[in-house]
Amino acid sequence: MKRNDILLAAAIILSSIILSFILFLQGNEPGNQMTITVDGTLYGAYALEEEQDIIVDTEYGHNVIRIKDGKAFMLEADCPDGYCKEQGKIIMEKETIVCLPHKLIVEIQTTEHMNQNDYDILIH
Repeated sequence: MKRNDILLAAAIILSSIILSFILFLQGNEPGNQMTITVDGTLYGAYALEEEQDIIVDTEYGHNVIRIKDGKAFMLEADCPDGYCKEQGKIIMEKETIVCLPHKLIVEIQTTEHMNQNDYDILIH
């Protein structure tokens, strides 16, 4: 390895540490709502305090999202890779589970933020 390679590796590691520290300081809070969107359209919003299984059958495929102990996770998915089932349980605001083959996104939010758009500019 040459000197420039070592400097580049050190810069990448330092940048990663700084970014991790910044994200840690933002301190997300636990959410109380889970939203499901399919192909960019809201499929439904569900309270995390109510234990339930949400079955999502669309033209893209079959998914089952379970809410248990205030956490959400992908219980079943018939997508080819099954990666969405490996993403674990989510509880913190803005955490997501994504199933790309089914165009499905599960996101944790708080009730206060459910009616607010996160957009700075809307173009019609």
